[in-house]
Amino acid sequence: MTISLQLDAVSGESSTRRALSDISLAVAKSKKIVVVTGAGISCSCGIPDFRSSDGLYSLVKQRYPDIVLKGRDLFDASLFRDSASTSVFYTFISQLKRSIDAATPAPTHRFIQTLDAKHKLVRSYTQNIDGLEERVGLRGSSSQQAKTNGKKKSKLKVKEVRNVQLHGDIHRVRCTFCSAEMPCTEEHLYAFENGKAPNCPECTSRSEARVARSARALKIGTLRPAIVLYDEPHPLGDDIGTIQTMDIARKPDMLIIMGTSLKVHGLKKLVKDFAKVVHATGTGTTPNGTPKVQKSWQGKVVFVNKTPPGSEWSDIIDYHVAGETDAWVDKVLEDWKKMRPSDWEIQQTLDHTDESGGFKVVKEPATKTKGKAAPKRNPNVENMPPENPFSSQPASPSKKPVSVPSSPSKRRQSASHYSDVESSPRKRRDIAKIADSMDRLDMSEKCILFADATNATKNAGGGDLVMGELQPSKAKVRRAATSVVSKECKPPSRNVAKPRAEMWVEIAKKPSIS
Repeated sequence: MTISLQLDAVSGESSTRRALSDISLAVAKSKKIVVVTGAGISCSCGIPDFRSSDGLYSLVKQRYPDIVLKGRDLFDASLFRDSASTSVFYTFISQLKRSIDAATPAPTHRFIQTLDAKHKLVRSYTQNIDGLEERVGLRGSSSQQAKTNGKKKSKLKVKEVRNVQLHGDIHRVRCTFCSAEMPCTEEHLYAFENGKAPNCPECTSRSEARVARSARALKIGTLRPAIVLYDEPHPLGDDIGTIQTMDIARKPDMLIIMGTSLKVHGLKKLVKDFAKVVHATGTGTTPNGTPKVQKSWQGKVVFVNKTPPGSEWSDIIDYHVAGETDAWVDKVLEDWKKMRPSDWEIQQTLDHTDESGGFKVVKEPATKTKGKAAPKRNPNVENMPPENPFSSQPASPSKKPVSVPSSPSKRRQSASHYSDVESSPRKRRDIAKIADSMDRLDMSEKCILFADATNATKNAGGGDLVMGELQPSKAKVRRAATSVVSKECKPPSRNVAKPRAEMWVEIAKKPSIS
């Protein structure tokens, strides 16, 4: 059942003072607060609300008695069917826009921003089109910075939206044909004041581009205020539904409703969904199976407005604070500072660390890895290029070794691919077997295998090859190449190939028989 509290009688009844103090304590202790606001929070700024005796509906009925039957008809989507009602709508909106531009944010707007600065605000939902929340630092859903840029339909950046504008923003205009949005400028206001709608520049540029290339002109739409009227779908309805689902999943522990009469069907459903989650805060069972006891400050739904809520809200709203929203938020902040002064402590100066007055540098802690720590490797030892065994120059001790990439495909290969020193054990065994078999050959019959006949000069008279000992003065000597490594580089292994025998070929001219 809803408990009504008169904010003006706070100095009289002790029960009212105690109840209001409990609400202030709940605000101070709650960590996830959802705020829903209406036009009532902007009345102190000079902007009229809708349904009160001096609200917008009464003002419209008095100013245009022959055009509209009800003030609500001027904010219905069906007004665009008649040119007279459309002209009146544009004129009225231009005047409302100028009054909003001259207004300044109220204490209630700054209170919502304080909740966000204290990291207590889950999100703010508002029916207002004045955009005063964004002036205090709460980015709205109609802001261009909160939307993605691209060729496709723009979407909201959920994390950057702090204030969901359920009925749009009067500071922007939207095309009735291509749905392009842009800021409302003085040129647009001048056209609205005359009861006319300006043409969309996006449609105009596309049509002119087609005409320039001798194509058919396109239809040009008109601009209208980017606000959501009755019986009209919200352009960002899907994104707002996603945001609401995410906020409900966060399980808020307090709901504050201010400055609204709760008459709109969509807002009523939103409030009921949030109130259901808030009332369930702190309830349930523990892992042991014992039921949880809800704390006294948890799960409160507070409604702050001049007029009381209807009977349908008796089981949903816990407290109705009758009075001005600005007076109530001032009292909450005053009680909050008394009850929890530590929440308002701010460090005014920086700590002095040393005589130079500089900041103290703190070393970042090293990230811990699971398992045993990898041993430190010396980059000058591993992945070193092998020394050339055939080089006669000694390595310079002052020259630093060059690091080689650790990739196997990029490592430096040996000086000789067929070297029997750096080859694998299996390859060295195969070389040794070949050397043993070569030693057992009959060199007197197979010596032609090692003869260097490539560069031998062919005898014009049919010279023969004669095998024998080489005489240095009679023939040109060429030493056969061997694949044996010098003794200085030979490793101490018994499987190293034996040196092959050296052979010479003597080329002699056969004497002619006369």
